Amino acid sequence: MSITLTFRSDCMRIEKTLKCILLDDELPSLRFLKMLCEQIPGLEVVKAFNDPAVLLKEYKSLNFDFCILDIEMPQFNGFDVAKELEDYPIVFSTAYKQYASDAFDINAVDYMRKPISLSRLQQAVLKVEQVINSRSAESSPFAQFNTNKGRAILYFSQINYVQIAEVDSRDKTVFLGDGSTILLKNISFDKLLALLPEQDFIRINKKEIIALKIVKFFSADVITSSLVDEQDAAILFSLGESYKKSFLEKFA
Repeated sequence: MSITLTFRSDCMRIEKTLKCILLDDELPSLRFLKMLCEQIPGLEVVKAFNDPAVLLKEYKSLNFDFCILDIEMPQFNGFDVAKELEDYPIVFSTAYKQYASDAFDINAVDYMRKPISLSRLQQAVLKVEQVINSRSAESSPFAQFNTNKGRAILYFSQINYVQIAEVDSRDKTVFLGDGSTILLKNISFDKLLALLPEQDFIRINKKEIIALKIVKFFSADVITSSLVDEQDAAILFSLGESYKKSFLEKFA
């Protein structure tokens, strides 16, 4: 399964359809949630259920990517359903705040409090997208990107580091192990990090992501890489203040 989503700050667009199922025993809440989902272009509601027993009976015959579940329901609660759907990303939607800890204990992707706004739902879908892409990256050694030369397959092992492009900040320049570069078109760092294997790459400042394999030495604010420039000098990278903690955790 390969899902690619593209986001802008003012709206949310999905290049390939992301499919969900909904569950809420209260019909007004279910209709409202379905209406919100339908306002996100490219997000498809495969089926909306108001009975958890019916969902558990039918879900295996449905083609979907994630679930949005209510929690307090008769017969089966949302946690019972989530355990059955453990292979799918789960987003909980509930009027109660006391279940948040339990929800994240079972690795729920998000926990939305009713009443839900469109922007809050968009945030949850973005988190789902990141989980799906992360799972895809873990199981695949490559991803497909839109580049200045067309659609391209890029193997993660080829990548040394990524920089914001000089001409257009929406684009990213990828520096490859063979010394060549490729320009990724209109992709954010957040989107790129969702595709790259988390254990192998990290953002180090506002303008760069690096592969951990190129790190040779590092100090409080400078990373010395194993790469060299045309003068045979080591290529240095700046370690931004707000990125230090996550960078150091990689080497803890």
